[in-house]
Amino acid sequence: MFNKIYESIKKFIKENYKFFIFLTVIIFLFYYEFPYIIYKSGGTINLEDRVIIDKEYTEEGDLSMSYVTAMKGTPAFIMLSFVLPDWDLMPLEEVTGEDSYEEVLEVGKEYLNEGIDNAIIAAFSESDYNINITKTINKVIYLSEESDTDIQVGDEIISVNGVSIQNLEELKAYVNTLSENDVVEIDVINNDENLKRKATIYKAEDGSLKIGIAFKTTYEYETEIPVTVKMKDNESGSSGGLMMSLAIYNALTEEDITNGLNIVGTGTISSDGTIGEIGGVKYKVLAANKKNADIFLCPVENYEEAIKIKEKRNLDIEIVKVSTLKETINYLNNK
Repeated sequence: MFNKIYESIKKFIKENYKFFIFLTVIIFLFYYEFPYIIYKSGGTINLEDRVIIDKEYTEEGDLSMSYVTAMKGTPAFIMLSFVLPDWDLMPLEEVTGEDSYEEVLEVGKEYLNEGIDNAIIAAFSESDYNINITKTINKVIYLSEESDTDIQVGDEIISVNGVSIQNLEELKAYVNTLSENDVVEIDVINNDENLKRKATIYKAEDGSLKIGIAFKTTYEYETEIPVTVKMKDNESGSSGGLMMSLAIYNALTEEDITNGLNIVGTGTISSDGTIGEIGGVKYKVLAANKKNADIFLCPVENYEEAIKIKEKRNLDIEIVKVSTLKETINYLNNK
């Protein structure tokens, strides 16, 4: 009986071996993952339905954030990235220091949550409504290969050498007042336990001093009017911060800052309203153009690259460089 089964299987394989080879090749090309990620032009997200506020005014125009599409580094997509000029191939570790596509997305979601908090705080600070920040939380999300520390991912940073740290910029500024090879003592909280960690300062390639960690800053706060920003599970990253803050501000303010225009933009936002640099601006400009945007709001650091794309592709879109939320609001109010 077993011989008959064996012969039947062998016959079936012989008669269909070409199909099995084809299927194996297809699975390899589209499902096997190398440690790379491919970026390409994505689209835009209209934020009118994403920002939920009890006191919400109507708007005549649109406020949308543009995004980049990230794809897994399968052999098929990697080969296409060498052919298609608007596809960028990058090593996963170069992007965030993570080894898998799923880890990259997870880190991106942490940055998204940080961006939402910053957008809410910045928008309320520019509005007539109150916001009260009750707690600042800085959690470590990344350790570089160069770091010499016992800090762990998930640690909540409280202070460095007794100096209170409110955000990553404060940490960078303090570390650069010290010297290479100094050992700093870092107070952290992990699983509700107060711990002391150590880290050795090293000099990076750009000459700056580092301890080789990155953390996200989130907040606990109370707003005079409840606000919720809805995002999907597959959305991540902090580059929508500027546009989220504008959408929140516009929902809180009777005067419509869109003035009937289709406004698309990108840029991180800090809690004090400072707009920060983003990656992949060329793809976001192209996405805004596909949306037929009238204006593309762009961080100062990305402006030259955005202008080059506009001129190279002969795009009919106004690109505006901005550095703070207040400046952006004033520009749109006077448009």
